[in-house]
Amino acid sequence: MSKHAYIFPGQGSQFSGMGKQLYETNSLAKKMFEQANDILGFNISNIMFTGTDEELKQTKVTQPAIFLHSVIAYSTLENPTPNMVAGHSLGEFSALVANKVLSFEDALKLVSIRATAMQKACELNPSTMAAVLALADDKVEEICKEIQLQDNEVVAAANYNCPGQLVISGSIKGIEIACEKMKSAGAKRALVLPVGGAFHSPLMLPAKEELAAAIEATHFNDPICPIYQNVVATAVNNAFEIKQNLIAQLTGAVKWTQSVQAMNDDGATQFTEVGPGKVLQGLVQKIVKDVTVSGVN
Repeated sequence: MSKHAYIFPGQGSQFSGMGKQLYETNSLAKKMFEQANDILGFNISNIMFTGTDEELKQTKVTQPAIFLHSVIAYSTLENPTPNMVAGHSLGEFSALVANKVLSFEDALKLVSIRATAMQKACELNPSTMAAVLALADDKVEEICKEIQLQDNEVVAAANYNCPGQLVISGSIKGIEIACEKMKSAGAKRALVLPVGGAFHSPLMLPAKEELAAAIEATHFNDPICPIYQNVVATAVNNAFEIKQNLIAQLTGAVKWTQSVQAMNDDGATQFTEVGPGKVLQGLVQKIVKDVTVSGVN
């Protein structure tokens, strides 16, 4: 039997005007946006609909904005029947609302805490990320380890996006050294990304402690369908394990390639990306063949 996977995007998919059409055409969407403004204590819907790229790029705005667009778009679908879900980094929170592990309100509060904690961690340690193209994963990992040992700089594999595209994360100096070494080792490109911090690396440890306390204090239900979580890239059905993996995700790698492969191995032939942009649709097509890919925004 063909299975349907719903997938949810992470940071980087935001754009000015996101969610505006949903707000204007759907009464449930309007109600959820207004509820979100109350929960967050600022008018996020206004920033989403009319804000500048610069305003949308602040982590404390970006993360709740993408989460809201995804979850509200999902809530307006008629009887979605996911057989499995997954989310890229931040998208994991959207996925956990879709498979009924978290309520909309609780997930939004956690996303807001996560965003603020990550912003603070970025300010503590000036750091960044870089995309490495067309170099084998094991070679990238080897170079990261080498820099940690020889140069005493933090560099780690952060996002396994698709074959031939791996994002690394670390200190500014560490990433500079890594980009040169990756190119020398044969990478087609190694380019520093316009992000304000080293997400999914040990430099997020201060944020992890704050988020862990909030996650531990939040009620998680058992899911209605499995979630393929970033740090394990396998189906998880247990609320306790989901909590632990969600905490580990801040400093652990996003194994997106491996997650999509596992979903496909477990029968997913239809992937629907819910939320802003089409990034994940493109990645899925590079990871697995002979699947149907669509989007809802």
